[in-house]
Amino acid sequence: MIFDFLRRKYVALTPEEWVRQHFVHFLVSQKGYPKTLLANEVELKVGEKKLRCDTLLYNQEARPRMIVEYKAPTVTLQQKTFDQISVYNLLLKVDYLVVSNGLSHYVCRMDYSNRSYTFLKDIPDYGSL
Repeated sequence: MIFDFLRRKYVALTPEEWVRQHFVHFLVSQKGYPKTLLANEVELKVGEKKLRCDTLLYNQEARPRMIVEYKAPTVTLQQKTFDQISVYNLLLKVDYLVVSNGLSHYVCRMDYSNRSYTFLKDIPDYGSL
């Protein structure tokens, strides 16, 4: 078990959860993300189907700003992972999409006016979002 400081409870320490906990701590301690604007395991509904975002970053107006999707370190990040996060983004229309397996990380900034996206070299600091 590991304590999730965002959910304020102990959760099973799976390989994916290990990545989530380290990544969220990295966002807060190294990148300046306010923990009050982050949420883990956020449920989304599409009709009767329930989906779950691994981590969401909200802005001050409680609008989703970034989706983060995690995989276990043994899972290679493939197109399937990007397809999964894209489905979530059809509902949320966030500015940033991030996928990580704890070893590899990809972040892209969405540009809805030009119907495109740009991969960034690094996870942006909170102040530069």
